[in-house]
Order: sequence, then structure tokens, then C-alpha cells
Amino acid sequence: MSTTYSVRRTIATEPQTIWELLTDAAGYPGWNPAVISIDGNIAPGERIALTSIVNPNRQFKLNVSDVSAPNHMVWSDSMPLGLFKGVRTFEITSNGDGTSDFSMVEEFSGLMEPLISRSIPDQTESFEQFADGLKAAAESK
Repeated sequence: MSTTYSVRRTIATEPQTIWELLTDAAGYPGWNPAVISIDGNIAPGERIALTSIVNPNRQFKLNVSDVSAPNHMVWSDSMPLGLFKGVRTFEITSNGDGTSDFSMVEEFSGLMEPLISRSIPDQTESFEQFADGLKAAAESK
């Protein structure tokens, strides 16, 4: 069993512009109303600490576990023995006409997912805010 959240946007810019925003940890609060802060370096093999509006009293420690600039990035965190895992995947695809498709999917899975997911607030609104903020920031560059 798993719980999944996702969002998509077509953004009027090239993938590199979107990528620069997604990998600038200090810049997130300036364009993303869903994020309070991100501490750390958003780069392959790094660990970041994310604080979001979904749960402002908790810092989520995430691994930047897979990166293929400027099109693909994965942030993940898990409990031992596969008890619970969260994976957020970012995809950016050029449409060849000066626009790009952006998607973000987060999936929670593992043996304890049914119990833990009940305590996780619905992320639909924060995902929409994330994508809308990214689109506005990228298109204003």
C-alpha cells in the first residue's frame, strides 16, 4: 500500500531556469509559500533539512539521492527495514518550444505506511502552492 501526491505544470521557460530554482536551497522561501526553509546543499549525495507549512514544528531530513541535471532529481528518506519510505521525484522536460513540463510526485510506502500516513497532513494544497510558486518565479526570470 502507498500514498501518493502529485502536481504538474507547463512553465514558459527552459529546464535550466527551473533547475536553478529547484537547487537553490536558500532561495526557496522567496518563491515557495509551502516551504519555510531548506538548510543544506541541494546536490547529489547531500542531506538537506526541510521545514514546510504542512508541519512547521518538524524538520524533514532528506537525502538528495538521484540527480540528473537539469531534468531529474529525487529526495528521499526512510526508516530501517523498509518500515516507511518517502520519495519525492522532480521531473523537468523541455517541450522544444521554449516551454517545459514540470512534475513533482511524492510517494509514501512501507509496512508502517498505513499507520504513519494517517498522521501526515494532506499535502495537496502545499503541492499546488509549490508548483504555482515555481512557475511564477521561473517565468519572471
